[in-house]
Amino acid sequence: MNPAVNPSRRRALQFLAGVPMLPLSSTLAGTSLLLAGCGGGDDAVAAPLPASYSGVSFSSMPAPTLANAAAMATTTVGSVMSVNFSDKSKLDFKLAYLPFFVTGDMVSDGKGGKILAGGYLDINNQVIIDATVPGKERQFFSDSPDGTSLLSVPGAKVDGVKGNTVFAVVQFEYTTFAQDGTTGMYGKLPSPIAVLTLDQNPDTGKLTLVKYHNVNTSAVNGLWITCGASLSPWNTHLSSEEYEPNAFTAASDAQFRAFSKNLYGSETAANPYHYGHMPEVTVNPDGTASIKKHYCMGRISHELVQVMPDNRTVFMGDDATNSGYFVFVADREKDLSAGSLYVAKVGSGFSIDPAAAAAALTWIKLGNASSAEIRALVDGGIKPAEIMDVRSTDPLDATFRKVISNGKTEWIKVFNEKAAAFLETHRYAAYVGASMGFTKMEGTTVNIKDKVAYSALQNIQASMVAGDKANVPGNGIGVPKALVAGAVMALNLKGGIKDDKGAAIISEWMPVDTKALITGEDISADALGNTANPEKIANPDNLKFSEKMRTLFIGEDSSQHVNNFLWAYNVDTKALSRVMSIPAGGESTGLHAVDELNGWTYIMSNFQHAGDWGSIHGNVKATLDPLINANYKNKFGAAVGCLTAEPTQPKLSKA
Repeated sequence: MNPAVNPSRRRALQFLAGVPMLPLSSTLAGTSLLLAGCGGGDDAVAAPLPASYSGVSFSSMPAPTLANAAAMATTTVGSVMSVNFSDKSKLDFKLAYLPFFVTGDMVSDGKGGKILAGGYLDINNQVIIDATVPGKERQFFSDSPDGTSLLSVPGAKVDGVKGNTVFAVVQFEYTTFAQDGTTGMYGKLPSPIAVLTLDQNPDTGKLTLVKYHNVNTSAVNGLWITCGASLSPWNTHLSSEEYEPNAFTAASDAQFRAFSKNLYGSETAANPYHYGHMPEVTVNPDGTASIKKHYCMGRISHELVQVMPDNRTVFMGDDATNSGYFVFVADREKDLSAGSLYVAKVGSGFSIDPAAAAAALTWIKLGNASSAEIRALVDGGIKPAEIMDVRSTDPLDATFRKVISNGKTEWIKVFNEKAAAFLETHRYAAYVGASMGFTKMEGTTVNIKDKVAYSALQNIQASMVAGDKANVPGNGIGVPKALVAGAVMALNLKGGIKDDKGAAIISEWMPVDTKALITGEDISADALGNTANPEKIANPDNLKFSEKMRTLFIGEDSSQHVNNFLWAYNVDTKALSRVMSIPAGGESTGLHAVDELNGWTYIMSNFQHAGDWGSIHGNVKATLDPLINANYKNKFGAAVGCLTAEPTQPKLSKA
């Protein structure tokens, strides 16, 4: 430890340092930094404060190139996080990536045995076997870890933890291929979800995996394509089920029938109305967990949801063609089991030009329901034809309405409005005139101080482009030209809003307008193969905002960047910094910005399907394919972990 630095200040810097921390690049003798939740003792109160914390900035690392092929074939971090002070001094921390495991690893089950990380289980919690290569039968495991929440639980106690007990909930979206490499498995396996017990070193903040626990999902009929996730203000993991199966065609849908077979052992046992909801996981002090699904939040392509500070208002991502802005307002705080569902109508002037004015949003109420009453309809056997009549050709009947839903033109007659609102939400929202014209609206997050929400549009194409067959004229969404590289939208949040029927919406956190915050840029393919400017975002997906760092973290799901990136965007300085590069062909997932956990700051980050080659990878595939195969189990493995600083740091605890 450098004796010139006040030890209580070093303790306080745990808030911003991440884990572990390098020796400081500058010293401010006799100063203390006191921030909420950062610790500090009596000497910290008495210490002079000539310099105060003023913010965090990130240097931008260069995108890796074939000159360093190894860097393109793994998680590469070259960014420096600088903690800045009011006297213009700063403390620098060189960032690195810390994986807890690669899927397919055998990890501790906390009982003296081993368990397969990312492994698939059926409704009876029995392993699902990949038998596509005779003689090499093995349990299926995921190459696509996604939504992750890092949290602590009061009274937590797990054998093997020597420091602080913390937990990470991790969900696995899908696996790309079976062992034979040709059998596509997307959506054909029930998504696993796990609780990781992590040992947090109280002196360095380093996290070490101690126990892996599979959450039993049988009571909620298994999980369907779990994608992004968030941590609720009441410390639960809010999961997702995207691309809800089409109940009208499920009986003949090969994907859904395979899902049902792998989950239940029967191609016809699964009910499509049990999927497309919002699961919630509660972690227990022993590292186990319980799970429930909320059937009252709309059956949409749930991605990332964000609960607002009122503990009631939930802004939801909807990752679909012809998607919409959906908000759920719970009847009671910290309880998503009942409430009202709203969908937006976009006013005139919608634009993806950040210099343009915002377009107003008004809100249509779809209904109020409890999860129990909607699930009772499903368990009672309600059939799609009892909810609505859906035709693919014009019936020439004035009692039907023409809609465009999920990229398809349909004609609809509704019989049961409540069931339609909560079980056929996309179709019903289009039916009542909502602006169902976005494409792949993915992650959502909130900037509480400024009362601004952010929403990722992975692509701006198809239903968003005027004249496209999926576009709905007059619905407020119709840009003149596609921007495949996408954008992040900003939405101002206010109270005192009324719905389409003039009734008050009981929330102070309703989005009232939307405008582009930051956009990507489509280009002709460069020498590496990028078809979007590598110095800008492309196809934003995961979003998380750090209040104390004033930073919006953006993870890419891009078919335009040869390597996908994790970015940090400072909403005050407008600085965009590339923080991490994902293995080529992979997707940045599992993002969770944790401002403070026992005095430490973390940025959780995973990746999916490294080496999932597309047309942009023609110039790099031959070089990178053997490297990625060697790093990630012939592309069957993917990492779960977090951003940290490199592991050469002094002890940070107060002397």
